[in-house]
Amino acid sequence: MSTLRRVHVIAAGLVQGVGFRAWTKSEALKHACVGWVRNLPDGRVEAVIEGASGKLEDLLVQLKVGPPGARVVGLEVKELASKSEEFSSFASLRG
Repeated sequence: MSTLRRVHVIAAGLVQGVGFRAWTKSEALKHACVGWVRNLPDGRVEAVIEGASGKLEDLLVQLKVGPPGARVVGLEVKELASKSEEFSSFASLRG
């Protein structure tokens, strides 16, 4: 059984205006992860993602690349305390 993990992610680079939030939501759902993603005023994208350790790690690898048209130049990941059942799905929030 995989351990549940929660991370706070900040993606920097060309990550706004290229479908990054919608793509992140789609990828998170494919990896059975829950949480949210939103644009920040400074051009970065922020997310809180929770899921099984292995699936979350696979998603983080995808986030380092991003969708077609994006150019991720930095991905800051901080571990957070897991709060299972706080999220029931994955949301793309308006920044």
